[in-house]
Amino acid sequence: MNVWHIARGHRALLLSGIVLGLLGAAATLAQPLVIGEMIESVAADLPLTGPVLLAVGLFAADALFAAGHAYAIGRAGENVVFDIRHTLAARLLRSRLQSYDRWDQGDVFSRMVTDTSLARICMTQALAQIVTSAFMVLGGIVMMGWIDPLLLVTTLGCLGLASAVSLLLARRVRKASVVNREDTSVFGSALLRVMGALPTVKASRAEGRETAHIAGLAGRARRSGIRVSALSAMLTPAMNVGTQIALTVVIAWGMARVATGDMAPADLTAFMMYLFYLVSPLVMLFMSIAQFQQGRASVDRLGELAGLEQEEDDERSGAAADGIDGIVVPVELDGHDALDGHGISFEEVSFRYPDGDAAQPVLDRVSFTVPERGLTAVVGPSGAGKTTLFQLVERLYAPDSGTIRIGGTDIAALPLAQLRSLVGYVDQDHTLLRGTVRENLTYAAPEATAEDIADALCKAHLTEVVAALPAGLDTELGERGAGLSGGQHQRLAIARTLLQRPRIVLLDEATASLDAEAEAALRDSIAAVSRECAVVAIAHRFSTITRAEKIVVLERGGVRATGTHAELSSADPLYRRLADQQAEQAHPVREPVA
Repeated sequence: MNVWHIARGHRALLLSGIVLGLLGAAATLAQPLVIGEMIESVAADLPLTGPVLLAVGLFAADALFAAGHAYAIGRAGENVVFDIRHTLAARLLRSRLQSYDRWDQGDVFSRMVTDTSLARICMTQALAQIVTSAFMVLGGIVMMGWIDPLLLVTTLGCLGLASAVSLLLARRVRKASVVNREDTSVFGSALLRVMGALPTVKASRAEGRETAHIAGLAGRARRSGIRVSALSAMLTPAMNVGTQIALTVVIAWGMARVATGDMAPADLTAFMMYLFYLVSPLVMLFMSIAQFQQGRASVDRLGELAGLEQEEDDERSGAAADGIDGIVVPVELDGHDALDGHGISFEEVSFRYPDGDAAQPVLDRVSFTVPERGLTAVVGPSGAGKTTLFQLVERLYAPDSGTIRIGGTDIAALPLAQLRSLVGYVDQDHTLLRGTVRENLTYAAPEATAEDIADALCKAHLTEVVAALPAGLDTELGERGAGLSGGQHQRLAIARTLLQRPRIVLLDEATASLDAEAEAALRDSIAAVSRECAVVAIAHRFSTITRAEKIVVLERGGVRATGTHAELSSADPLYRRLADQQAEQAHPVREPVA
């Protein structure tokens, strides 16, 4: 995505605004000539009706053109920032996780909100103001030269030094603005980090430390912001000094020449009016250049964000059509029934995270199969690669080598939308969104009927829970689903997954936050679901694992063993040790009281 290309898409409206601004500038430039003509008419005792009407017409035209210019530029700016935000939001949501994970969320938020606003100013207001102000300045200089070239040379000499200083200041403003944008992004990142972990901050009594840290970052952003303001504030005074010196010289020398008859009073009046008219456009020109420089920094930052790698299928299919090796052409399965008789198979799958340890892969030549129906459990010590398996099935990441198949088809050849409709995924965070229970429940299946919703709630044993809420399904939840207990969070996330009627359900620690009663209810739900589709569960609680028809034991990124609970308990020491640890946690041995 090219940010400037988006702006060019609105060039018709932008050019219309610029043309209106130029017409307004032309009307302004004609006004001193009319005023001079009025003075000459008075001196010659001629009628003033014509000059007065012409002046009024120019004033009215100036006002109308200025209003049209402001509206057209403002509308073009809003259109540009809308398109940028819309396009960037789409690219963020479709970005590859390994690319997105390198970014700080606070920095992304700052670029999406603040930098887009500054880019709007750069691409529309500042750009249009530069064009119209430059036209006004050049037009004024031409008219002043036509009236009296000698007086113009003197005036430009006084304004030249001030202009050079202003240009230097404009360049320094841009550099300071880049630093301020970076400081603001760091502050936003720190604030989001703390707000996302507020209970932990309070429990750790870290409010004071975090406040001091955030205040330090805010102070750094404040200092760089003050520097931008200071440099920007010097632009107008620099031009004013040059203008005031020029005005003093023009008045003194011009009046002397009028007194000697070398210059007509009407010409001096018109020249001085052009000088006055020159001040504001000249100041606006350099201020607009400074704004444009600030906006360019924001445009560059948006361009970096737009460079996120995308996970769109069209890119792969387009490359395959061009004959690029290693590209899999997407294949459309004929509905969920295409999976009948097949489940999931991992074939020599290896994977390491882009920023991880290059010497130690997360998964190393993993091979096993999951039947089309029934419960398959994946167990292993922390860091064995269990969650990574699920992320690869969802194609949140791509394996470095090997193949994952669903229904006998390589998932790399499946369109993402179809793959993720076939596979339901409940991750460890089971994130809920701010909104109603109904909105969270139907998030993956917005077209679900009332009967579908009731069935999903029943399977997740949430019917009574929802009925007890103040507004039932329309009860509002807070940030990250505040208003429900941890176990209810988890069951609602599972119900949301079941509502999309997947053929494969991936449960990552689905029973971790449930009490014994809720866990028993959910185990019954899992058993019922597993009779209809494949359920793959990562679980530490062996009360869930022992019911699995197949258990896969992972260790150090590889498959150590597969089998049933009974088979692994007698044949695999690691599995037996994990089972013993779980039994000790569930039924701790109490020391006798002395």
